[in-house]
Amino acid sequence: MDRHAKRQQRRDQGQTVTNSYAGFGRITVTIIMAMCLRIAPWPSFLAGINPDWVLLVLIYWALAVPERAGIFHAWTVGLLTDVLTGRVFGQYALAYTLVIYFCLILHKRLRQFPLLQQGLFIFFCLLFSQILLFWLKNIQHPAQLHSSFWLPVFTGTLCWPLIYTALRRIRLSRRNK
Repeated sequence: MDRHAKRQQRRDQGQTVTNSYAGFGRITVTIIMAMCLRIAPWPSFLAGINPDWVLLVLIYWALAVPERAGIFHAWTVGLLTDVLTGRVFGQYALAYTLVIYFCLILHKRLRQFPLLQQGLFIFFCLLFSQILLFWLKNIQHPAQLHSSFWLPVFTGTLCWPLIYTALRRIRLSRRNK
């Protein structure tokens, strides 16, 4: 029985048939929203603690639906983030790709963990990304490591439960209708 016949059989039985493109649309919209948060003009006291919203959203989608949000998406979104933030082309792409690669390797284990343990993993992902970006920036121009360097990592870790629950509701909203 082919795919279309199975769909028709499920329709006849009253089961909902989901569109595979609907999930892609949700992923795209949430990534665009995260990019808007990334480049939004924040007050000076909030600009220093602004987490990497784009990476947090990418991590969620890589853990939730690894077959739809993978390394290619991370690379593409990273290149777009490079363009949006004015960084050297490929820095965010490299950081996002490596973090999502680790997420895809461990996604089956991480999905079983409670949010606090996932938060620890998120902390190390954000820290790895931040250190990699600092290292790449330091290659171009010698820079000093300030105490504010760590703040986006901590705020991103603290925001993870909120991002997780919000994106989970978005992902499961179609199923409950």
